[in-house]
Amino acid sequence: QPIAYGGGQERRLRSGTLSAPLLAAFAAALDQTVTTRDAEAARLRALSDRLVTGLAALDGVTVVGPLDPALRSPHIVNALFHGCLGEDLLLLLDAAGIACSTGAACTAGVLQPSHVLIALGYPAAREARWGLRFSFGPGSADGDVDAVLAALPGAIAAARASARAAGEWD
Repeated sequence: QPIAYGGGQERRLRSGTLSAPLLAAFAAALDQTVTTRDAEAARLRALSDRLVTGLAALDGVTVVGPLDPALRSPHIVNALFHGCLGEDLLLLLDAAGIACSTGAACTAGVLQPSHVLIALGYPAAREARWGLRFSFGPGSADGDVDAVLAALPGAIAAARASARAAGEWD
């Protein structure tokens, strides 16, 4: 079925003339992205490396995935917070103004163990429920990493106490 009627372009399925200003804007955005991607990847890698280093210093926290920065995505850090339900930690960090996720972006709003962690071999009833994912983007800065690392110790303690009180694990 055609989505618009008119001149019959696109084998009569989409009529009309393409918007030259939108095409030019897309070309400019693509050019800027290609031109700046290496510098942006290096900037994001520096932020994620700082977070990985800070997480490694916390008791009972394991970074998931390659520790070698060359093998790790520069914009995502996933970690297991032993003894914490990810959703509890997520809410505590959200109250501190920190955005993170318990799973992949494609499963936002789903309170289930991360299918990615399960695929990596972490048990759904335990470790896969401990995960949080932190993502970096164009607006991310050193202060964001500082805020996460400052908020985590208290949030981890509260989440572990909550899990123990609920009988989730010792």
